[in-house]
Amino acid sequence: MSGLDLDNPKPPYMQVAQLLRAAILSKSIEPGDRLPSQAELAKRYGVARMTIQQALRLLREENLIVSRQGSGVFVRERTSRPVGLRPHIEAAFEHADVQIDFSGYTAETLHTAIQEPIDKIRDGRLAPRSIRLRLLLADMTQPIALPVRAGDDPGDDPRVRQRMQKTIERYAGGINESLGELALLGLVEKASADIRVHGSAPLFKLYLINRADLFFGFYPVVAHDVVIGGEVVPTFDPMGKDTALFHHTATKDPDALGTQYVTEAERWFDSVWSTIARPVTL
Repeated sequence: MSGLDLDNPKPPYMQVAQLLRAAILSKSIEPGDRLPSQAELAKRYGVARMTIQQALRLLREENLIVSRQGSGVFVRERTSRPVGLRPHIEAAFEHADVQIDFSGYTAETLHTAIQEPIDKIRDGRLAPRSIRLRLLLADMTQPIALPVRAGDDPGDDPRVRQRMQKTIERYAGGINESLGELALLGLVEKASADIRVHGSAPLFKLYLINRADLFFGFYPVVAHDVVIGGEVVPTFDPMGKDTALFHHTATKDPDALGTQYVTEAERWFDSVWSTIARPVTL
């Protein structure tokens, strides 16, 4: 593994993630191997431990690594067959017209995945004509099945929903701001992130990329404690960082299984978008 490129405009945590990702996918670090400790990685790359933590979070979201309490961070055994959401999203921006539809909770993974192509557009290395992202998110202004308070008095808790809403505003709102900046600077003819919310609690996340690739995965529901206003609150939360994504690709054959998955996912998304979802501004 080599050091960081000081002339690279990419944030250090993304550079570290890129180097570790390349080592994992090229099998320089084998499936099942334990990564060096955060302190060792920080020393190796000359960065703060917080930077290493951010880099590891990206790799964890991509299902390349897994944390084992008390043992460290390990390369997943199944990375010989990785599901590459991020490369597919980055490749989508090489087309003249980009369309990505997302359904889920916060759009955090999508926010992270589009940073590289957005940087390339700013640098002039990519020049799509139009970008349209549609985000279907859960409405946190009303009681909903998830997230909720757990413990001895389970049920809806506005504080828990407000906590999730702040995360939505950070990531979905960040996507909106980034695309708006591209349009304002004239780097893309048309760029928009349309956001709608609905009253259902998503139990899965879905990405439709240029109407050709579908990534789909289930949210496991986990119990964990969060701190809200200085109080420890037990919650039931959807947890997306370890979600395994299933990939389906449309082909010219309308009867192919992949084509049917993409077509039906598109039909489902459009039906929710045009009926029970309402526009919001973040």
